[in-house]
Amino acid sequence: MTIYPKLIIEALEKVRYPGSGQNIVEAGMLGDDIRIEGMKVSFSLIFKRMTDPFLRSVVKAAEQAVLTYVSPDVEIQGNIRAVAPESAPAKAPAVLPEVANIIAIASGKGGVGKSTVSANLAVALAVKGYRVGLLDADIFGPSQPKMFDVEDYRPPVRNVDGRDLIVPAEKYGVKLLSIGFFVDRNDALVWRGPMAGNALKQLITEGDWGALDYLLIDLPPGTSDIHLTLVQTVTLTGAIVVSTPQEVAIADARKAVSMFQGEKINVPVIGLIENMAWFTPAELPENKYFIFGRGGCAKLSGETGIPLLGQIPVVQSICESGDAGEPVALHSDTVTGSAFMAIASAL
Repeated sequence: MTIYPKLIIEALEKVRYPGSGQNIVEAGMLGDDIRIEGMKVSFSLIFKRMTDPFLRSVVKAAEQAVLTYVSPDVEIQGNIRAVAPESAPAKAPAVLPEVANIIAIASGKGGVGKSTVSANLAVALAVKGYRVGLLDADIFGPSQPKMFDVEDYRPPVRNVDGRDLIVPAEKYGVKLLSIGFFVDRNDALVWRGPMAGNALKQLITEGDWGALDYLLIDLPPGTSDIHLTLVQTVTLTGAIVVSTPQEVAIADARKAVSMFQGEKINVPVIGLIENMAWFTPAELPENKYFIFGRGGCAKLSGETGIPLLGQIPVVQSICESGDAGEPVALHSDTVTGSAFMAIASAL
């Protein structure tokens, strides 16, 4: 079982403070220091004074609520600290306080071009004048170093206000961090979930991102521990789901949408992007061949009410540009370049 802060909070909403009748969450008694390590959970409860006559009974009720409404296997007994305002823990610093918008880019299945979309959308936003970062969170198959032609970059560490931070690569106006910078490009990454999650946390919290308008996070395909780690680490502005129009891909895109909109994660899906919407040969730029089906994302948009931000055609140059480390969004006069610029505007 995976435990989320939201599950703990919902359980504590069942506990009422006898002195007011309010639940202890709405009464502001829950400290901002929930810690989850596997099945071990700890947090503070804030009382007006340490001599509060209800202190022990409320702490006991909070323990029981977690065991009852989260899991009887949670290690909670003895891990709730009762504090008064003068001894209450200081509010934890916000993660990435200088980043205005954090956008997760996801797909239900692999092979739909999510990383290509992430790279080009980042470049398109940078071309429009925004300060942009791109985090390659596809821990098991990092491809952004190749797409930006920075495979040989090895991030230095810089001391910022007493903290050692990892310096991202910068190209085409985009700050980029990837696990691919720390491993041999020919080695397969075989990691257990916790190891991958810890690597992602480090890239997020220890990256020298600075002030950004957008931080795009290129997630692995599917629904995994990495997605859970992300929502436990940062507050996402929203998510974008990428799919091809074929029914198999759309079925998996529905699952990705459901994951983000589910009660446990609760992240708004702010748009859909349809990749490989049609094939256009270079010698016949006006022709469209719908080789992967037609209108799949438009149908999903109609079903869910999620906006369709745009459609990207299959053009040979998009593959060539990615392999050469020069995202096609740099060329806004091309078919695919203009499509990415339009999607950046829609976002």
